[in-house]
Amino acid sequence: MRKNIMNLKQKYSELLLNIGFNEKEIQQNWLDLEKAYSKKSRHYHNLTHLKEMIDAYETYFDQLQFPSEILLCIFYHDYVYLSSKKDNELKSAEYALAILPENAKLDRQLVFEAICATQLHQHNEIEDINWLIDFDLKILSKEWEDYKIYFEQIRKEYRIYPDFLYKPGRVKALKHFLENEFIFQTETFRSLYEEKARTNIEKEILLLT
Repeated sequence: MRKNIMNLKQKYSELLLNIGFNEKEIQQNWLDLEKAYSKKSRHYHNLTHLKEMIDAYETYFDQLQFPSEILLCIFYHDYVYLSSKKDNELKSAEYALAILPENAKLDRQLVFEAICATQLHQHNEIEDINWLIDFDLKILSKEWEDYKIYFEQIRKEYRIYPDFLYKPGRVKALKHFLENEFIFQTETFRSLYEEKARTNIEKEILLLT
């Protein structure tokens, strides 16, 4: 894991340097980011989640028109994360914009809209945002054993809620995915991962009901 963190830090530092941050700002912002994603309450929405999203980002890098914006969104989309709150994405988007230098070389509006879009995971007219959404949801298409680890981690993040509250809420959220025509927003992810994701979700619903 330490190696993964070092790789994340290097990727993060290069990005911020290119955007217009100085070395001191980069160091402080990394410490803040690492602290936020390493809280004990984060069993899934942590640095490992960022690493997996960045792996997908690197795989499909050539598809992106705004790679710097999307990479920044990956790092900050779950910066604020409290399972009891419904405005985590908005707060994360606001925070990401707040730390940007005035002369930052990127599209602020795109960053804001993209991070907010990771709340509802709905199709967007901006294709780069669809890629970000798919990177975020790729976990749904893992092999069953890995998917099982994922939903157990999510349950731990919502441990303040007893089963009689958690289970119906989780089922509702999962059924919402199934009710949509597609879970994934890009043609590439649909062809590769849609079927597996639906199978996993259906299995989890059966376990919850």
